[in-house]
Amino acid sequence: MPRKESILKLKTEAFAVRITKLYKYLVGQKESVISKQIYRSGTSIGANVAESINAQSPADFISKLSIALKEANETEYWLKTLYQGQYIDENGFQSMFNDNEEIIKILVKSIKTIKKRESNEE
Repeated sequence: MPRKESILKLKTEAFAVRITKLYKYLVGQKESVISKQIYRSGTSIGANVAESINAQSPADFISKLSIALKEANETEYWLKTLYQGQYIDENGFQSMFNDNEEIIKILVKSIKTIKKRESNEE
């Protein structure tokens, strides 16, 4: 029986595709420094979520999601920098910012839930 995909995994995979397209656009605009930073952080979110799926322990699961959260926060920083530097327009910024914020909220809730579950089992 196929395993049901988590909403977090699906959202982070879709976000990574958007980040990849943004990276290609920025490189075409001759922006290479920030484009590499946001490409690395934005795609790392989903990679860490994917790693968390086969975590070896609850602590490993929390660690992977915590790294994903840090990467999402860094991605937010780079999105703001690109917008303020006028590399992306307001619509593009707002759309990607909203997607990233949604991922951050899911990550925070997931981390809190597993931590609470772990503390109740002790």
